[in-house]
Amino acid sequence: MIQREHWGSRLGFILAAAGSAVGLGNIWKFPYMAGSNGGGAFLLIYLALVFTIGLSVMLAEMVIGRLSEKNAIGAFKKLKGGAWPLVGLCGVGAAFTILSFYSVVAGWTIAYMVKAVTGGLSSSDPAVLGAAFDGFIAGNISPLVYHAIFMALTVFVVLSGIGSGIERASKILMPALFVLLLILIGRAVTLPGAGKGLAFLLQPDFSKVTWNTVSDALSQAFFSLSLGMGAMITYGSYLSKKENIAGAAGWVVLLDTAVAVLAGLLILPAVFAFGFDPGAGPGLTFITLPAVFAQMPFGEFFAFLFFLLLAIAALTSSVSILEVVVAYFVDDRGLSRKVASIIMGLIIFVLGIPSSLSNGIMKDTTFFGMTFFNLMDFVSAKLLLPIGGLFISLFVGWVIWGAAREDLASHNGKVPAWINIWGILVKFIAPAAIAFILISGLIS
Repeated sequence: MIQREHWGSRLGFILAAAGSAVGLGNIWKFPYMAGSNGGGAFLLIYLALVFTIGLSVMLAEMVIGRLSEKNAIGAFKKLKGGAWPLVGLCGVGAAFTILSFYSVVAGWTIAYMVKAVTGGLSSSDPAVLGAAFDGFIAGNISPLVYHAIFMALTVFVVLSGIGSGIERASKILMPALFVLLLILIGRAVTLPGAGKGLAFLLQPDFSKVTWNTVSDALSQAFFSLSLGMGAMITYGSYLSKKENIAGAAGWVVLLDTAVAVLAGLLILPAVFAFGFDPGAGPGLTFITLPAVFAQMPFGEFFAFLFFLLLAIAALTSSVSILEVVVAYFVDDRGLSRKVASIIMGLIIFVLGIPSSLSNGIMKDTTFFGMTFFNLMDFVSAKLLLPIGGLFISLFVGWVIWGAAREDLASHNGKVPAWINIWGILVKFIAPAAIAFILISGLIS
């Protein structure tokens, strides 16, 4: 029997798990979500939800993984069986669909690193940059080349294994991400007029809070932590019994949240300094921010650093998504890690081709009224992830609660004092909140 790999250190696990949670959503989505929901008030609501519901579900996933020492599907099969492995199947399906279009967008960040170096982002006119962005993503070849480059990087890290691949890469990439963030923040907050952006993010105005603000904060808290697709189950399965799993989960949530808040401190001051709209939506990253950088001294350099930052965040997240798929085929289908990584990487790349082309020659081809790209996003974000998160919470809270309590005590033999609070969250509050996300997503 092959010895299951384990993380080489507690730090390695925390950085890898934080890297899984930290992705494009933290850096490009959180700032514009805050920008369109009143700034500081949204931030406070987000923090409250991420450290209650988000942390509860993350801990639930890690416990399932460590108890079973199996992949997302095999974990449920080992711990209970019956229909429960279907929950893991939702996670593996979500990983396939998410990475197929996520890699396309991540490829854009690599392309924009090149554009920053070659002078392709020199305009400060958002209209010009918007037309250039639309023209780029509508291309039939270039976006696919960058999609392929990004998937190749992801496959390379995963096929190298847990210690030599994912853990080693995380120990390099995560500190690099924080260093880049701090450098860029240092530039952004010293811009004339940046104080307005800082005030917007850090001074809550609860008069702007609506029910939609709470809904958006809940969705962002859930999805920014990579919950519901089994990534934390898979990473938790490589965690030894001697580790304080609750403390590790807390550190992961803290680091993930820190990146989102730091991204807000980077982007909102810069946007306010040059008078742009903080709620500009997804275009904030590829259109508005290049216009901001173009007006700064050494703007090309800072633009390159920013898109390098995005690419690193995307890579640490994509590695964990591919690992969900690879772990299943290694554990349950008997493939070697190298073969599973390459084959699954190729399949996901091919699945991403229509997502890329749906911005160009396939833009008029719709499925249920959506482009292929939007369909993949809808199926994963609106269906598979909430369903996975809902049943993960119910599984831990109602099916394996006794074993979960014991696992949390395994590192020192003591059941933690806060276990009953976690029980209420994972049994009642988290399932209700996730059900709300699921229903809201389907009717919106």
